[in-house]
Amino acid sequence: MTLSELIPILQVAIGPVILISGVGLLLLNMTNRLGRTIDRTRQLISIMDECDADERRRNKAQLEILWHRAHLLRSAIRLAATSALLGALLVIVLFLGVLMTLQLVWLVSLLFVCCLLSVIGSLVYFLRDINFTLRALALELGIENNGPMQV
Repeated sequence: MTLSELIPILQVAIGPVILISGVGLLLLNMTNRLGRTIDRTRQLISIMDECDADERRRNKAQLEILWHRAHLLRSAIRLAATSALLGALLVIVLFLGVLMTLQLVWLVSLLFVCCLLSVIGSLVYFLRDINFTLRALALELGIENNGPMQV
């Protein structure tokens, strides 16, 4: 194989590499959110003994939301990491398929679809986490109905 034959193969493999890069940024954001969730959980646990009954009730409700958020973020991170791994596998399959002149259209298609489905699933969990974040903020502000805040 010559260099001029290799260049189109590399061009085809660049698409999944860009997808991996984007998913990496999502992973960075999600792991940061998970870290903040864990830090806030530890903070609330440390002040629970010093609170009055009403504050303790709100903090307990926040802790339940934080627990749920941590699970959502874990699922989002798992799916995003799975997407990155599938993208890397897709690059390898594309490259090897062309080098060995194998017809791997179904495998390439399956890997690509699974990769994108994992990204979609990850983003759905991420959006659910954001909704729970707003619910926790409403509790902290004392807004019980989670409706628009009256000024």
